Amino acid sequence: MARKDSRRLWKDKLAGRSTGPVSAIPSSLGRQPFSGTILGIDPSLRGTGFAVVEFTPGRKAVLLRSETLKLKPAVAMPRCLGKICENVLQILDTYSIDVVALEQTIYVQNFQTAQILGAARGAAIAAAAMRGKEIFEYPPLRVKQAVVGHGRASKEQVAKTIRSMLGHGAVLQFDESDAAAVAMTHAFTFRG
Repeated sequence: MARKDSRRLWKDKLAGRSTGPVSAIPSSLGRQPFSGTILGIDPSLRGTGFAVVEFTPGRKAVLLRSETLKLKPAVAMPRCLGKICENVLQILDTYSIDVVALEQTIYVQNFQTAQILGAARGAAIAAAAMRGKEIFEYPPLRVKQAVVGHGRASKEQVAKTIRSMLGHGAVLQFDESDAAAVAMTHAFTFRG
């Protein structure tokens, strides 16, 4: 039998047809599939990605909404942060979101870039905290590993995998597919 990658093993486990190492885990020690709606966020000052994904055990995940908040360079940083916060609040007020999952800041050599990314993440986190939502953060390497099967996957590979996992057929912008990937990562790694 051909060896399956970790993503396929978890996919089979969630669908209830697992074989191999994952199915060998006693059900009392195994994890319960995530059930609920996750707001995935890929924060950035000028192009923040949002994805609302609904998970129901035994069924395929459903993408309820995805968008990229694009802000022009002429828009001042404080205004951008306000727009990120407004968007998160609007999504949280529109959908019954159970948890919020964000991509952690990647390692950058430029201090100013790290500061800007941190501020964008802070605006999204503050909005979720204002609505009392539980917030989880995942490093980009872990997101790619959970969704594609290896941590050095390209943005194109992540987008293609997300499109096939959600089965909607539409091509998502990279920021949106990254946000959906963060939501999927939380669902795949959730311990209930």
